[in-house]
Amino acid sequence: MTSASAFKRLLATTLFGVALAGCGSASRPTPPAVSPVNQAGGFVSIPVPLPRTARPAPASLVNAISELQSGFQGKAGIAVRAVDDGWTVEAGGRQLLPQQSVSKLWVALTVMDLRDQGKIRLDEPIVVRPQDLTLFHQPIAMLVKGDGYRTTVGDLLTRALTHSDNTANDRLLTRVGGSAAVRSMIARKQLGAIRFGPGERLLQSGTAGLTWQPSYAVNGGFLTARNQLSPAVRAAALDAYVRNPPDGAAPIAIADAIARLAKGDLLSETSTKILLDTMGRSVTGRARLRAALPGGWEIAHKTGTGQDLGRRNAGFNDVGLLTAPDGRRYAIAVMIGDTIRPMPERQKLIQNAAAAVANYAGTTRPLN
Repeated sequence: MTSASAFKRLLATTLFGVALAGCGSASRPTPPAVSPVNQAGGFVSIPVPLPRTARPAPASLVNAISELQSGFQGKAGIAVRAVDDGWTVEAGGRQLLPQQSVSKLWVALTVMDLRDQGKIRLDEPIVVRPQDLTLFHQPIAMLVKGDGYRTTVGDLLTRALTHSDNTANDRLLTRVGGSAAVRSMIARKQLGAIRFGPGERLLQSGTAGLTWQPSYAVNGGFLTARNQLSPAVRAAALDAYVRNPPDGAAPIAIADAIARLAKGDLLSETSTKILLDTMGRSVTGRARLRAALPGGWEIAHKTGTGQDLGRRNAGFNDVGLLTAPDGRRYAIAVMIGDTIRPMPERQKLIQNAAAAVANYAGTTRPLN
């Protein structure tokens, strides 16, 4: 046998042995970072990225959020979801709490979802007529004269999200098909424990113990009628609202929905950017989440504020997306469903929750 033949036989034997070694017993796991891929009738091994493991919820933040929620006098819930790291922290975050104007976020999400389906355009003309007026905060009412104010869907969306305009929101609600359409979107996208109420007029009237009448929309008609009710009637109506809010939502469900929005799970890339950019221009709640964020942080959020009865308030909220200077994102929902504590204390709870997130992010390094 020539040396060349011997070398070939030795090489073949070696390769055969290597092949047998690759066919070991099932008890020997294949290295997870290598996967066989068929290539031109043979198999080659290529690296496959391992699934990213979510970081456990940070104990320091768990403790901070728990202490904030338990130390507040009233019915409150806090939830934080790390968009990029995957963990969730919550305290009282699974109870249904009144959303109030936080629910405008779901109307906006329905609008943008219809935009993605080609069923609505942001530059679509729309008219706001006198019969569309609602109550409480509605700056657009000053523009509604004669046969109505002509604008666009996009303008109403901006007014509803950045100024929490009730009439702008309810006109959008009519355009998308009413409360049933929003509820259908919430169910279809599996947003979880989030209810959507009957619109501002019916919701606020019922919370006060009234039945909606068009006269309530102008000249302070709603406040006049509400002031004529006895304290007992108002208290009973507020009790019923807090006990089973038709617009109730779990903070943890809201935080998860915002995280999914940020990741692009709910809307197209363009619609996601439009919605979050609009939320980022909000001018409401300057003494809530925004007030606690250090320099370099960004926020896209939606506030909600319910009615007062004496010292009592039902629904004082701020929810949104916080983005750290290093790019890490945190969806947060802080909701106060029922309390007699004054507004500065309510604001402080919301601020402290945001500060706890910022403090955690400032003392940790991002995952690679």
